[in-house]
Amino acid sequence: MTDATPSTITEQALPAMQPGADVAATRWLAAGSLLGLIVLSVAWELWLAPLRPGGTLLFLKALPLAFALVGLLKRRMYTYRWVSLLVWLYFTEGVVRAWGDAAPSRWLAMGEIALCVLLFMACAAHVRWRQKAVKAARAAASAAA
Repeated sequence: MTDATPSTITEQALPAMQPGADVAATRWLAAGSLLGLIVLSVAWELWLAPLRPGGTLLFLKALPLAFALVGLLKRRMYTYRWVSLLVWLYFTEGVVRAWGDAAPSRWLAMGEIALCVLLFMACAAHVRWRQKAVKAARAAASAAA
């Protein structure tokens, strides 16, 4: 009789599991759109169309996104989940500014909206597909035991 129970087999099999191409693609799509959102936020508020000439401290709105980028690159599932909620604040800002700002800022706001939707879709797909892969690995490990 061995010490290998289904739970220990599952725990041993999960770290060795390589993500599929779809999970890896969503990871890079999420990281890329988040990086684009960070660059857009900083450039928008400092150079492209700041609220006041010379820029404002509103560029600091990109700081939470920078923390999120670290978590996404480290493949932390928790980060993908909270980013998919946080992104709606930036989406709301984009909608408000697209509706009420003048032309240069309006186009930047539409870009922000597009990046936010892309980021949300990538995070949601990443979480869903990763959970599906974990369930499949657990089923395979319990079937092997």
